[in-house]
Amino acid sequence: MLVSILASGSKGNSTLIKTKDYNILIDAGMTVNYLENKLRQHEVLLKDIDYIFITHTHIDHTSALNNLVKKYHPTIILTDKMLNDLDFLKQYEHILILNDDLYIDNLIIETIPTSHDSSDSKAYIITEKNSSVVVLTDTGYLNHKHFNKLKNKDIYIFESNYDPEMLMYGKYPKWLQKRINGDEGHLSNDMASFYLSKLIGPNTKKIILAHLSEENNTEESAFECLNNKLKENNINFSDIIVAKQREATELIKI
Repeated sequence: MLVSILASGSKGNSTLIKTKDYNILIDAGMTVNYLENKLRQHEVLLKDIDYIFITHTHIDHTSALNNLVKKYHPTIILTDKMLNDLDFLKQYEHILILNDDLYIDNLIIETIPTSHDSSDSKAYIITEKNSSVVVLTDTGYLNHKHFNKLKNKDIYIFESNYDPEMLMYGKYPKWLQKRINGDEGHLSNDMASFYLSKLIGPNTKKIILAHLSEENNTEESAFECLNNKLKENNINFSDIIVAKQREATELIKI
């Protein structure tokens, strides 16, 4: 399995997962041209994408979707509630509705409900043989009952959206601050670091901090917070990168 984050942040999000038999996108934010250009860096074309999984229907995760289905006809995987938000998909033929965990040949796709101010939102665990990647962003918190399902995976793509002090003393109005740090908002650096310190294990090869706010966070703050939390818990782990808004990560092999 190969993984690359193509874009990550409030302006758009998309992640490429290449398995033995399939090319998968998690979300399709940004523009079609942007996604095409970033995929070409990994010798993949948009016409080669087999499945697009939707985490939720906010525009920074779906902005390219309408044009993609018109031109390339990939299979879109989402829940009924998400489909109800996207009128342009209601007559589209290539839809798979998520009701529970999904099996596609040798792929296992498990879902975790997330807490966000959208009609429905999901995190995904995608497993191929003994390789697994977690994609978890856009949630105000993570329920402890899901910890066992999320533990000891190979790669974590994990939201670390904001630094609490930068948010509190920044230029955002109070109502927006409340939305971001509420139970249906986003994970702070502190919360992401706490969760990751409980989840990673001997199999974990890389952590990718994702969906950083351009206004209320810095790469250095997110990285330092996690690094300090791991040290505090006597966890020796250093393979941490921070995803960027307009740069694709390397193609990471699991």
